[in-house]
Order: sequence, then C-alpha cells, then structure tokens
Amino acid sequence: MLKRLLLAAAMPVLVCWGGAAHAQDAPKSYVGNETCAQCHEAEYRRFTEYSKKHHSFQSIEKLQDGLTPQELQQCYACHTTGFGQPGGFVDPVSTPAMKDLGCESCHGPGSLHVETEDPEHIQRDLTIQDCRRCHNEERVRAFNFQPLIRSGAH
Repeated sequence: MLKRLLLAAAMPVLVCWGGAAHAQDAPKSYVGNETCAQCHEAEYRRFTEYSKKHHSFQSIEKLQDGLTPQELQQCYACHTTGFGQPGGFVDPVSTPAMKDLGCESCHGPGSLHVETEDPEHIQRDLTIQDCRRCHNEERVRAFNFQPLIRSGAH
C-alpha cells in the first residue's frame, strides 16, 4: 500500500528553468555540487550539513526493490540532480556526483553561470513555486511534507 502511494505521488516532472532572458543562447548543463562549492563554500557547507536534500537518493535506495525501471525513473526526477538533462544524473554508477539533490536542483543548471560568473545566469531568488516542481499537492499529501524554502541550507 505504501509503495503504491509513493508511486502515485512520484509523477514525472519535466524541469524547465526560466529566469531572465540571456543574450547568450548557449545550452546549459549541470556541473555538480563540487563546482558550486568552489565559489560558494559557506552555502555548500550549510547545505551538506543541514539539508535533507543532500541525502535524497537514500529514499530511492530504500524503495527500489520491486520497482520497474519506469517507476524508478519517476523517482529520479525529484530525487537526483538534472535527471534527463545535459550533464545531469544518468545512473548511480556513471554519474555518482549527481545522485542526490544538489545546488542545481533548485537553482538550475550552472554551466553558463560558471563560465560567465554572472549572477543573472543562475536562478537566485527561489519561491514556493520552485519547490512545487517536486513538492506538489499530491506529494505533500503522500509524504506529509511541508516545503520550507532553503530548509536551513543557506
């Protein structure tokens, strides 16, 4: 019963990162937490120490037995970084650094921001709508989750 409830809440999510229009139309890709940490040490330290997102793949590991590959992919959409996107999570063996939720899960792919160091090339001011990409009404009911922006991470 619990597995059915969890799967019903794990609807596929396609993430399209909005934000300011950029003169450069270069495709964005995910770069990983370690890259973000090079310039944002304090935020990264707080994120790894206090945020449950930093260990999100553990939820998948607990429930993966008995899931079909399609069901597992539905979990990946919200429990990994950049699943199905350039530079994002593919599987735990080939992309282990992307298997948990990371900075870019909320702030969007960071390649252009890293290249230009322009703060306009990353999503900075998050809202509850950003959280609802994964923490939507169905999942809140299923997991009794109350989204908290930043959740102590920054």
